[in-house]
Amino acid sequence: MPDKIQTTLRLTSENLSKITAISKKQKRSINSQIEFLVEQCISQYEAEFGKIVGEEFYE
Repeated sequence: MPDKIQTTLRLTSENLSKITAISKKQKRSINSQIEFLVEQCISQYEAEFGKIVGEEFYE
């Protein structure tokens, strides 16, 4: 498992309520649901624009 970094995420109360509802329906924690969505977003981005590698992480 890759190292995980703890970070703070600010959401509107509406978005938090919606992500909570989605996570319950998907039987995931809120954190796991957000991580899943981020991974989906990255996969979609890389499918369209190519894999993100090396120094692109820090630009």
